[in-house]
Amino acid sequence: MADSRRRLGSAGEAEARRRLETQGYHILEANWRSRAGELDLIARDGDRLVFIEVRARSAASSGRFGTAAESVDARKQMQVRSVAQSYLAKTMQRDAFIRFDVIAVTIDASGVVQEYKHYEAAF
Repeated sequence: MADSRRRLGSAGEAEARRRLETQGYHILEANWRSRAGELDLIARDGDRLVFIEVRARSAASSGRFGTAAESVDARKQMQVRSVAQSYLAKTMQRDAFIRFDVIAVTIDASGVVQEYKHYEAAF
């Protein structure tokens, strides 16, 4: 079970990265870790540093447990903010203009993306 979730998550992150790069984002980090947790993607969009939480769901489970975007609840938002603070401190970018985005990807059993939504400034 954990393996299939990991594959689904990796596929979602790969799709997000591909589309972001197509839109002109410059990906700085993927799966950046600190003691506080992990950031899926960190990108530059013009003068803005963007912390991106990617959530992938299988088409079969979509809707049963809420949408992928809905899974980024207040607790998860707090964790992402905390890890982002660690990243900003470590990279000495405390005064950077930042934004928190959420990307929700739904993938079917054959690995085809059924739905892709990018929520800019999601929280």
